[in-house]
Amino acid sequence: MAMMRELEGYPKITKTKCSKKQKRVDPFQRSKTQATSQSRERNQKQSKRKRKTPALREREREMVSKTEETQLNRLENQVDNGGGGAWEYLCLVRKLKVRRSEKVLKYGLSILNDPKKRSALGPEEWTLYEQLAIAAMDCQCLDVAKDCIKVLHKKFPESKRVGRLDCMLLEAKGSWAEAEKAYSSLLEDNPLDQVIHKRRVAMAKAQGNISVAIEWLNKYLEIFMADHDAWRELADIYLSLQMYKQAAFCYEELLLSHPTVPLYHLTYADVLYTLGGLENLQTAKKYYASTIDLTGGKNTRALLGICLCTSAIAQLSKGRSKEDKESPELQSLAAKVLEKEYKQRAADKLGLLTSALRSLKI
Repeated sequence: MAMMRELEGYPKITKTKCSKKQKRVDPFQRSKTQATSQSRERNQKQSKRKRKTPALREREREMVSKTEETQLNRLENQVDNGGGGAWEYLCLVRKLKVRRSEKVLKYGLSILNDPKKRSALGPEEWTLYEQLAIAAMDCQCLDVAKDCIKVLHKKFPESKRVGRLDCMLLEAKGSWAEAEKAYSSLLEDNPLDQVIHKRRVAMAKAQGNISVAIEWLNKYLEIFMADHDAWRELADIYLSLQMYKQAAFCYEELLLSHPTVPLYHLTYADVLYTLGGLENLQTAKKYYASTIDLTGGKNTRALLGICLCTSAIAQLSKGRSKEDKESPELQSLAAKVLEKEYKQRAADKLGLLTSALRSLKI
């Protein structure tokens, strides 16, 4: 009760005029805050969803399943139409790590500016202040972010976590040198702070210093080699620079740690196909096949990849002995499945597929 009386003395947070330009403050680091057991119970009552299976937990954290997306959109529409559930919506956004900054800013302010709703949150109030601060920075409502950080500093004066928010605010203002100096100071106190390392990478990307971002990511991965999000980020950067050999190495690391994720098999096969060469094409064909196996034969891109690899391998294998040539059985099956899929889902484009396969001599 004493804490709640103290909160009444905090200034009311209002949404000031925000810049129309939306600046991406946090493209790489995701919030580690999760809903408490009480919040999870509220979410379950609100959406009546089932517990996630182990298979879903293995999916990439940045990817949201169709069920979760449907649940999020349904809850968002409910709140937009005045049906309540704003706190449950904010918890779900935080849990799924999706970017809905404008909605978070709107509904977060409505809760914090209502004393009854705010006091009902209990300890989760501080989580909302943090979530709102990040959303406000993303929307360039820096006055709101500053007010939230000020409240958190009053409650947690020595918190390094709140200190990171100060650094992010400097980023949002474009004070890169000051932000880098502040991050370096925090790293001196805790050299193994993963969040700060990732923020520095994000800051380098925001400035367009891709080479610096690559350097820091590689240094980060020397320490935290099991961080598959960092490997994925590094692979994406290499792909954007057409550094396919380096990207292939990143996906090899991802496949070692997550051998059952179809997306990694598929993207690795794409990279090898792009590199070309008989050996790379043969390996790409194997990973397209493994993608088909992991997805139950429902990945159209992998099926087409089989056909493309087969055609390219046939061109490079001309003049070789019959033992070096591959059996046409796999590509024939892939072509049949593709034709079946197109008949069911896009019959009007079946002719285009047939002519394309014919040009590949399949």
